[in-house]
Amino acid sequence: MEKFAITDRAASRIAEIVAETKQATETALRVAVLAGGCSGFQYKFELDPKAQPDDLVIERGSARVVVDSVSMDLLAGSELDYTDELMGSHFAVRNPNAKSACGCGTSFSLDC
Repeated sequence: MEKFAITDRAASRIAEIVAETKQATETALRVAVLAGGCSGFQYKFELDPKAQPDDLVIERGSARVVVDSVSMDLLAGSELDYTDELMGSHFAVRNPNAKSACGCGTSFSLDC
């Protein structure tokens, strides 16, 4: 089983974004966990043209996602999805390690 999964919707949207920005095909969506946000940790999403040696690289179709080893510890067992709703479209992480989340959807806390 993969440590971090990508839904079909997320993979499709990543591929579209990379194609729209005319980035190189090895460009990936970097998913990272940073300290901060209103609940203690927050997710960060950005395009990255090159994976680092310690990154986990996940491919689904033509989409690539990279996660650094420190963030992977907090994302183990998670799933990246893409939602397109009336209130807006965004990437969302379903993280079984998160004990609570705030209303913004990008900030979460852990029981330590």
